Amino acid sequence: MQGAPRTRGYRETVHILAQAQKGVAPGAPAYSVLVNRRAGRYLAAAAFRAGLSPNAVSVVSAAFTFSAIAMLAFASPSPWLGAVIWLALAVGYAFDSADGQVARLRGGGSPAGEWLDHVMDSAKITALHLAVLICAYRTFGLEDPAWLLVPIGYCLVAAVAFFTMILTEQLRTTHALRTGSSQPRTPGTRLKSLLLLPTDYGVFCFLFLFLGAPALFMVLYTLFFAANLLHLAMALGKWFRELGRLAPTAPGRPATGAIAGGSHAG
Repeated sequence: MQGAPRTRGYRETVHILAQAQKGVAPGAPAYSVLVNRRAGRYLAAAAFRAGLSPNAVSVVSAAFTFSAIAMLAFASPSPWLGAVIWLALAVGYAFDSADGQVARLRGGGSPAGEWLDHVMDSAKITALHLAVLICAYRTFGLEDPAWLLVPIGYCLVAAVAFFTMILTEQLRTTHALRTGSSQPRTPGTRLKSLLLLPTDYGVFCFLFLFLGAPALFMVLYTLFFAANLLHLAMALGKWFRELGRLAPTAPGRPATGAIAGGSHAG
């Protein structure tokens, strides 16, 4: 997509983005595809017309996200606080989608922008679960401290899932393996999208609406953890078998190049 002129109207800019959306991986979680990407499109059009760079949009995303994480860790839980945390996380996630779309409007992203996006995402996914750990320890009054193992385990699962997803895509790219991201969404892939909703960050954020009821929150949080642990175990086996069928890296050839993907690809 060539850089779009800022003289275009807002609606026209939104239309340009809608026509230039990147392909959707079969079975991609429904919220991220159907809700967050669309919200990011509207934010991207506004940010582009305001003259914001993709990196500036990434910083806005981080400001919303880490403000929510700080409130979760250090404020006292209540229904209104849970709603504020959910809203801040959801807006931050939408801006996380918008930065890559702004990059496309400007004619493309940069390696530095991709690097920045990955750094912020890696900090976000670990800090959020550590904030749950701090909040639960400080304020939940848990009778059994074993509950505190859940956010520790969730943090580990999220970090491993994030890293292995990026590494797998990089190895696919290195070995010129097409992942079929532009395949049509069939009824089977739509069902997969719905089944993967517990692994969708946007859906996970809804849990914080229950922060004012600590017992219910911990039960739901644990169920999400179990679903993500199961999905990671299945994904690791699938990715390992897939990469095991690829030809070995030639002697003298780097095993991997620069990290691929990132929201500055949108």
